[in-house]
Amino acid sequence: MNVKSEFVDALASVLKGNLPNDTIKSLIEKPKSEEHGDLAFPCFQLARTWKTAPPYIAVEVASKLQSPMIEKVKAVGPYVNVFLKKELVSENVLKEVVEKGSHYGHHSAGQGKNAVFDFSSPNIAKPFSMGHLRSTIIGQSLANLAEKNGYQPVRVNHLGDWGTQFGKLMSAYTRWGFEEEVQQAPIPSLMRYYVRFHEEADNDPSLLDEGRAWFKKLEEGDSKATELWTWFKEESLKEFEKVYQLLGITFDYVQGESFYNDKMEAVVAELGKKGLLTVSEGAHVVKVGEEKPPCLIKKTDGTTLYATRDLAAAIYRQQTFNFSKCIYVVGAEQQLHFQQIVHVLAQMGYSWAKEMVHVPFGLILKNGKKMSTRKGKIVLLEDVLTDAITRASSNIAEKNPSLTAKEEVAKDVGVGAVIFHDLKNERMNSVEFNLKHMLTFEGETGPYVQYTHARAMSILRKAESYNGEVRGLGDEASWIVIKELMNFPEVTKRAWENYEPSVMAKYLLALSSAFNKYYGKVKILNSDAELSSRLILTKAVVIVLKEGLRLLGMKAPNRM
Repeated sequence: MNVKSEFVDALASVLKGNLPNDTIKSLIEKPKSEEHGDLAFPCFQLARTWKTAPPYIAVEVASKLQSPMIEKVKAVGPYVNVFLKKELVSENVLKEVVEKGSHYGHHSAGQGKNAVFDFSSPNIAKPFSMGHLRSTIIGQSLANLAEKNGYQPVRVNHLGDWGTQFGKLMSAYTRWGFEEEVQQAPIPSLMRYYVRFHEEADNDPSLLDEGRAWFKKLEEGDSKATELWTWFKEESLKEFEKVYQLLGITFDYVQGESFYNDKMEAVVAELGKKGLLTVSEGAHVVKVGEEKPPCLIKKTDGTTLYATRDLAAAIYRQQTFNFSKCIYVVGAEQQLHFQQIVHVLAQMGYSWAKEMVHVPFGLILKNGKKMSTRKGKIVLLEDVLTDAITRASSNIAEKNPSLTAKEEVAKDVGVGAVIFHDLKNERMNSVEFNLKHMLTFEGETGPYVQYTHARAMSILRKAESYNGEVRGLGDEASWIVIKELMNFPEVTKRAWENYEPSVMAKYLLALSSAFNKYYGKVKILNSDAELSSRLILTKAVVIVLKEGLRLLGMKAPNRM
């Protein structure tokens, strides 16, 4: 039984085609107060058609509304408020969750079509900083949510391994670098050279020309430039892999910008053939309308840019994966860039350009300020994750020293705390980095949700058996939990459709809170006629918490 769908059908039979079912469904609300019912339908949109004030419409609809799941209907002002039959609904919800297991909340909207996700995308020869965390974990969660909604996700790490910054790094290395230093500590050494380059360039602008010249050599296949670039890249990938392993993230393809080097000239030629290229101040550009600046395709010195490579990448991905969606999880500062890319592809005649979606996000701040690689003001992500694991390990040693698999649990909790601290925030909001707040076991944190799961698992382990028949629960304490469980399918759909993992994170907090209140009010293991139903309720909570955490990219420890 899908309660919301049944409510929609019951309303539709009364409204007799005055509103489409999808519109009815979108209008259904949760009353602000429990005493006002379980579901509410506002009648404002019917006023024009019915030529009657919404409160009078509510009275008429309420008088005719009928459904096996409805206990009572009330007209409250312009709203039709419905009270559900607790025992009937709870029985159906619990059966559905337990029967479907981790498949509960799955949707088939994607129909197995490919959805490409371009996320993480750190720059080689630079540290994997906290600044890269958001793209990495938002992208991973969205790929998981896409799969939950029936899509086949294709996870792509579009490494920043090309561009003028590598010319600057080569210039810096050849001036101030030492091979032994780089071999011992590759990323810290290369970062120091990069920071020094910008400090020196402030006083000597000719360095910038030297950096551009090195990159031009790289584009032309110069052996020394290629050798340095390959070395920088190999060392970087080793370091990045450590972070990905800690986060539990794998990619289907690692295709950096350099992967598209042999595909760019074809794009430039196609733009020229279709009459879209124009020359502006010596550079090749494509105009994208009166209000936006042109899309720069080639600089005056003939070198390519991000746009050139992103156009080649988009065309390659459509040809290779035949995607129904291509999702770019990239910071909000790149909004104009992606608007230009989509506009240019549309002008080229590619109808699929409209399926390219830029999913922007806010910054991670330290003391209210943006972290900057160029100025050396960064916090290394690997250090943060390691510190979080160490702190989680200390918590375990203090609160549960006899816990088995301590190291694994500490990793799951520490890493999960960092992920949840980010994803509970709406992605467009900036996030203040605070490791201490991340790791508390109370409030809106990952460890709180994980601990709720572990608590529920502990109850199930203590129970001798709960294989009895599922019967509905009619008490208020369990009803609050049931209603949260009932909401899960809608949450998995909404989180995906809005590209907003915070919807899932906030839901998990609400479900955890509801279950912990239930645990505080009800003796779950009390031997009576409802024992089996209470244990199945507990099992349903375990199933949904574990699946919800998985969708965020987190683990659900059985013991903590």
